[in-house]
Amino acid sequence: MVKIGIITGSTRNSRVNLQVAEWILEFAKAHNNNAEFELVDIKEFDLPRFDEVIPPIATDDRPNPNVKRWSDKVKELDGFIFVTPEYNKAVTGGLKDAIDYLASEFFHKAAGIVSYGGQLGISASVMMRPMLGNLKVAVVGPQVTFSMNTDFEQMSTFKPADYHTDSINNMLNDVVSWSEALQTVRNK
Repeated sequence: MVKIGIITGSTRNSRVNLQVAEWILEFAKAHNNNAEFELVDIKEFDLPRFDEVIPPIATDDRPNPNVKRWSDKVKELDGFIFVTPEYNKAVTGGLKDAIDYLASEFFHKAAGIVSYGGQLGISASVMMRPMLGNLKVAVVGPQVTFSMNTDFEQMSTFKPADYHTDSINNMLNDVVSWSEALQTVRNK
């Protein structure tokens, strides 16, 4: 059974990101029995600002202990669902740093994207696709978008509309299927 990490995309103290990620986790566990799902909160790794001398693509050495813990966690996973808010038409600095710290840990795995924002987080999700593609991550076509205006009460409490169910299921099914298929590539 493949292991899928639901990766948070914000490290702010006042974030709603954790609510969205936890909701996706519970939805995934209730609707998909073909994978093991776990929440991976990037805030818990206390990653520093990205400042590596040698680019991670050129080495598997992760000298910072927090980065090493993050690396080990990503290595354990077969696929990912990134839950990203949109800040100024982009992903957060914390999520970008978390991705930039690693390279081979992501290779030949699958990912789905859940985004949210005033305009559904579309710019953040569009930004993530080439970033992840560069790390040999197969990003599935279906994506999930939530509006801060209609899927949150007072922009602070996550209450998604029912019509999202199909898009979430489609994304989950594709992430699981692609994660299973890519095991063959990783095991070569």
